[in-house]
Amino acid sequence: MSITHYIKDIGRGKEGARALNRTQASDLMGQVLDGSVSDLELGAFVLAMRIKGETPLEMAGFLDAVNQRLHPIPNHGVPTVVLPSYNGARKLPVLTPLLALLLAREGLAVVVHGCATEPGRISAQKVLESLDIQGQTAIETAVPGQVQWVPTALLLPGLQRLLEVRQVVGLRNSAHSLVKLMNPCTDSAVVVGCYTHPEYAVSMAATLELTQTNALLLRGTEGEPVADARRCPAMTAICRGHARQVQEAQTGALAALPDLPTPDPMATAQWIQAVLAGQVPVPEPITRQVAHLVALCHSLRTSP
Repeated sequence: MSITHYIKDIGRGKEGARALNRTQASDLMGQVLDGSVSDLELGAFVLAMRIKGETPLEMAGFLDAVNQRLHPIPNHGVPTVVLPSYNGARKLPVLTPLLALLLAREGLAVVVHGCATEPGRISAQKVLESLDIQGQTAIETAVPGQVQWVPTALLLPGLQRLLEVRQVVGLRNSAHSLVKLMNPCTDSAVVVGCYTHPEYAVSMAATLELTQTNALLLRGTEGEPVADARRCPAMTAICRGHARQVQEAQTGALAALPDLPTPDPMATAQWIQAVLAGQVPVPEPITRQVAHLVALCHSLRTSP
């Protein structure tokens, strides 16, 4: 097998490149995930797609390949929220664990999946470990009211390898978008998709609609799937292929800044514990995000 013929299509530069159809994209990504392509082909694919950019149809095909190979998390119809955590924190504390624990307190099963992809950043996984939530060593069933964090390598080793290509070429690749769009569970779940650049809001929404993925899409905090504690971003709910904005972006001057911890795993964990104990208020943007996710999960259970 080879992906050379696909590289000829996608590698003709930004203006000359041709998009793949969904079946072709699935075949290409399947070969990459299976490790059946050479390092040279892999590098060419990563760079060509970085220059061309993925279409929603290509991303849907890539997700098809992922879903065919994934070691899924059984959730048996349990209302589940999926938090992809890959960016970590650079300037702000990473509050993805707070979001996860608040959702679990509402009775939802919460799956945090990820790995460190940004050297020098504080990962959500480090904060979770400081909260005594350890990474799983085997796939376990999702449980209502509990947070589980699942390393990417446990879900799909080939996807972990593709993420690690960044350490060699120094550039993000399609895997960094795939992990923020995939539902790793056996049954329906709500994926919290996040983007850092506004143009990705359109392409990610189109892919989520195309793949009929239930999701809440927002501009995350430094790439993490949690609302900025300082200013509430716009949020779009995608339910059974239909998107609607459920939260407008906060505008104007801020009345006051929340008292946030330093971006250190232990300091962040202690602050989160104080929030959960009611000693520190939950930042309003995160309160709103929790409410939208609870409502979205409820609508999936009650609608036909």
